[in-house]
Amino acid sequence: MTSMFKFLLISLTLALALPASAQVRIKDIVTVEGVRSNQLVGYGLVVGLNGTGDSLRNAPFTERAIEGMLERLGIGNLTEDEMRTANTAAVMVTASLPPFARMGSTIDVVVSSLGDASSLRGGTLIVTPLTAADGEIYAVAQGPIAVAGFAAQGLNASIVEGVPTGARIDNGAIVEREVAFDFNELSTIKLALRNPDFVTAQRVERAINQAVGPVATALDSRTISVTPFGKESLIETMALIEPLQVQPDQVAKVVIDARSGTIVIGANVRIDQVAVSQGGLTVTVRDDFNVSQPETLSIGGTTVVVPNSSVAVDKKDAQFAVIDGSVSLQRLVDGLNAIGVGATETISILQAIKAAGALHADLEII
Repeated sequence: MTSMFKFLLISLTLALALPASAQVRIKDIVTVEGVRSNQLVGYGLVVGLNGTGDSLRNAPFTERAIEGMLERLGIGNLTEDEMRTANTAAVMVTASLPPFARMGSTIDVVVSSLGDASSLRGGTLIVTPLTAADGEIYAVAQGPIAVAGFAAQGLNASIVEGVPTGARIDNGAIVEREVAFDFNELSTIKLALRNPDFVTAQRVERAINQAVGPVATALDSRTISVTPFGKESLIETMALIEPLQVQPDQVAKVVIDARSGTIVIGANVRIDQVAVSQGGLTVTVRDDFNVSQPETLSIGGTTVVVPNSSVAVDKKDAQFAVIDGSVSLQRLVDGLNAIGVGATETISILQAIKAAGALHADLEII
């Protein structure tokens, strides 16, 4: 065995023995002060629907919008009977104006039905101004919409897939006004961690200062201030900072979605030694209905429905399992799986362990 081969074998063995560190780029865990999106909203009309639009009797705002649109186009003095149409729907149009969006660039918009339209498939959005919180118009949307869901209905049955009353238009709005913001006029850059943590903030500060120079200072668990020096511009400084990699720290947390039964347990979750028991009774009640018919040619007989109820009790023996103290995530999962519990029972067990003071983590229920 050559010395080179021995060296490669030893290096491979050490690499497999060392724990892998989750290094992420700084740009993926921080936001930059002032560099953010702005929400836009507008009210408009979708036309060209195949009889699936708003009923004007139940959506008077749609009728008023149609009147206003036709008057602007030089068509007025229409009676209510002359305006009865099922091919138009009132919609709310929303969009997100990205940072540094310039006049003439396009953005995506989301269209949502406001009235009782059953589907927006095949419709076209008419010119709709989009305003921000300051009341100014920043974009104008128009174009054919794309609906992911569909709805079909017959005489005695119907089927709905997805949400046919919601749609989007890719590049459906043109930016007409820019947000007044000059990034190069800032004297300092403030980076905000998406997940505030003192350890992560210190690691980001250290990584920036080692790569760029002593320009970064962690102000708190969320904010890192960067003050460039020399001839480098803010753009050049950010281009140097964003690719740097750090290992973020995280708070021990257990997140539970009680509606779907989803449980997410963080890697740093620890519990003290506890004994867990799971078991109980399951009672099932079932109602069956039998039809009693009168005999043939009987006089005064009537058909009656006779209920038939049955009750079943399933008794499950309680099981105890001991989960060692200060266990890792894998040991905790193995201990819960050893009891053979489902998602609902696991949620109850985790809540009980937290109430007993043995779960050293934040328990968040959404």
